[in-house]
Amino acid sequence: MKRKEKIIEISKQAFNDKGYGAVNLLEISQMMDISRGNLTYHFKDKDALLTAIVDDMWHKVEHESKIVRELPSFENLHREVKLYFSIQKEYSFIFLNSHIATHPAVRDKIRAMIDQSIEDHMGSIAFAIGLGNIKPEPFPGAYRSLAFSTWMVGYYWLSQQVLRGDVSDEDPEKVAWGLILPNMTKKGIASFKKYYGEAYFNSLGMPLDSDLQ
Repeated sequence: MKRKEKIIEISKQAFNDKGYGAVNLLEISQMMDISRGNLTYHFKDKDALLTAIVDDMWHKVEHESKIVRELPSFENLHREVKLYFSIQKEYSFIFLNSHIATHPAVRDKIRAMIDQSIEDHMGSIAFAIGLGNIKPEPFPGAYRSLAFSTWMVGYYWLSQQVLRGDVSDEDPEKVAWGLILPNMTKKGIASFKKYYGEAYFNSLGMPLDSDLQ
């Protein structure tokens, strides 16, 4: 690993562990066993380092998202939800701190990532309608709301885990399918079961206890 890449990796881990505001460049240089001047040769200040970390995250998201755009199927939508969760864990200091997510070095890329993800989800829905796997839109805006909600499941999954505690029997893919499947046709559900298996379909969640008493 090149020194610049190693600085990004060590810094990311330190920010995740202690928080972005709690770590300075001197501490990072000490973790690297290099001088502060050596570190600032690569990154003149903390904002430059944060920008590099966000660029690193952006490249990973873009690489995977291109696959979804090339074939906007629900199989790849499932893959994108998993991608968001893995990205959140790898860069948790960004996603768990709204001040970092709106930092000038971060904000524009985060917003572009969000907008593209929602557009990708709408593309997947349109693709599925064309295949006969999703019902026609029941009212204007319904599927944009579905795309938005599916994005939120992936984007805020880590935050809700922190708030609620780690609920081990829940995962973002299954919650996303819980939103999507009610809009699928019989053909779409049959295709889903064929691709993922009956066992996975039956494991999507606990049935509702309708006994109001």
